[in-house]
Amino acid sequence: MLSLAIVGLPNVGKSTLFNALTSARADAANYPFCTVEPNVGIVEVPDPRLTRIAELVKPKRVVPTVVQFVDIAGLVSGAAEGEGLGNQFLANIRETDAIVHVVRCFDDPDVTHVMGEVDPVRDREVIEFELALADLAAVEKRLDRVQRTARAGDKQALAEAPLLERARTVLQDGRALWEARLPAAHLEILRPLSLLTTKDVLYAANVSDSELHGEEGPHLRALRDAVTASGEHAEVVPFSARIEAELAELPPADRAEFLHSLGLESAGLDRLIHAGYHLLGLRTFFTVGENEARAWTIHAGDTAPVAAGTIHTDFERGFIRAETIGYDAFVAAGGLKEARERGLVRSEGRDYVVQDGDVILFRFNV
Repeated sequence: MLSLAIVGLPNVGKSTLFNALTSARADAANYPFCTVEPNVGIVEVPDPRLTRIAELVKPKRVVPTVVQFVDIAGLVSGAAEGEGLGNQFLANIRETDAIVHVVRCFDDPDVTHVMGEVDPVRDREVIEFELALADLAAVEKRLDRVQRTARAGDKQALAEAPLLERARTVLQDGRALWEARLPAAHLEILRPLSLLTTKDVLYAANVSDSELHGEEGPHLRALRDAVTASGEHAEVVPFSARIEAELAELPPADRAEFLHSLGLESAGLDRLIHAGYHLLGLRTFFTVGENEARAWTIHAGDTAPVAAGTIHTDFERGFIRAETIGYDAFVAAGGLKEARERGLVRSEGRDYVVQDGDVILFRFNV
């Protein structure tokens, strides 16, 4: 399950985004938004392909893939040193896959900015600095332990200590670790620390309503330019907290019409989820049957046995073959049975790289 952490300064639309998630998903039939903890929620991934598959197959149950959102209190300058409440929850987001950084990109004299004036580039730097300081504390704690072990001649500790020292140097400057461009092998060694500044970032830019279907304003352009210039592996997704809040109040059947009236094709929350999938290189495949039609999430490049393992480890261990058909061919044929009759279902082996939208029946033996 994809897990996204929501961070940002106070009063930038972060709570509105999370609350909109709460309301917007409350009526979902299979995966309603459920509050696991006061600050954790699970929502289904919108995918019209699964809806179309279900229309053709008419299974007893339809199960979408889901995303977990973890919301923490607004961070402020000095959070890593105990200022505000957000620092208390930083540990809760270490295990997430990516960070959603909500940034205010609109002017409104009636909505106070915690730092006085709207400046998304500065806000981005403040949050990144606080995350770097939080990582510094984690690295220093680990380095202290590793150095003691290294003095005893432990080979693993001797290899890890220089990497931690390099990471400490970067973080002491208030810089994120992604700026150090560490090799993949080094990042793998640091991975158990779940460092925040090594995670990919989605910038959820809270803009004025008019910017969603018109010309981008100066604040949004400044944020995009800053992210591009930095070389950070990130995406910028504009949304309007006000529109999302209004959308969340509507019955599900009325939401599409409301979006259409505003000239929008999709909700900002949906765009955010899809951007997360794109940023992290995730793919979706489907399984279908009389009892269930279901979406599954894998990483780009995963082979058929790995995909089978997302369903059950026995499927991967005893993998024989994957009977596969692409989504478009599946729909064009009218279902799996019809596709078989037309000879459209392929038999793929262990080396097959699963494609986004594949409909698969796994054959296995354990």
